[in-house]
Amino acid sequence: HVQLVESGGESVQAEGSLRLSCVASGITYKGPCMGWFSQQPGKERELVATMEGYGRTLYVDSVEGRFTITREKDKNILYLQMNNLKPGDTAMYYCAVRLNSGCPIRPSDFSEWGQGTQVTVS
Repeated sequence: HVQLVESGGESVQAEGSLRLSCVASGITYKGPCMGWFSQQPGKERELVATMEGYGRTLYVDSVEGRFTITREKDKNILYLQMNNLKPGDTAMYYCAVRLNSGCPIRPSDFSEWGQGTQVTVS
């Protein structure tokens, strides 16, 4: 079965940087769409960034230019480099995989999820 394990979240000061990691295992679908989503207390889960199987990326406007999504394909590790962090970025961050064609933006279109890693910016 698919397992996603996130790490890297912690408490940082504004304008600081973090790198989140997501180690994926059990994925047999070739070139899946993978993404990072965030969720604040009392709010719905939202898209942060996605990466298609052949490398095309998509970012939500609020993180464009500050966050970078990358993937080590041979190791099935997804990263999110977060620079110039703002208090508004405080959230639980989740890694997700879609085991089907396409790379949508709705959380409901992703079937596999990690447990999340908390990012707190003060």
